[in-house]
Amino acid sequence: MRRKAILLAIVFVAILLGSVDVHAQCAMCRAAIEGEGNSTKAEALNDGIVYLMVIPYVLVGVIGYIIYRMRKNKRV
Repeated sequence: MRRKAILLAIVFVAILLGSVDVHAQCAMCRAAIEGEGNSTKAEALNDGIVYLMVIPYVLVGVIGYIIYRMRKNKRV
């Protein structure tokens, strides 16, 4: 069981460290930003979208971990 948890942790860290540069703009946002010709605004918009997208996943992960720990402690 412990070995499985360690392997899962290693896979999770590898996924986090192996991030890929994404372009997460919708078509309307992309057209508005590209029309201005300002690449720093486009990068800032991408960063903001990715930041907002990551927060729910982190919250669900933390809540899932808390539930896992609570259920694990009840078994003992």
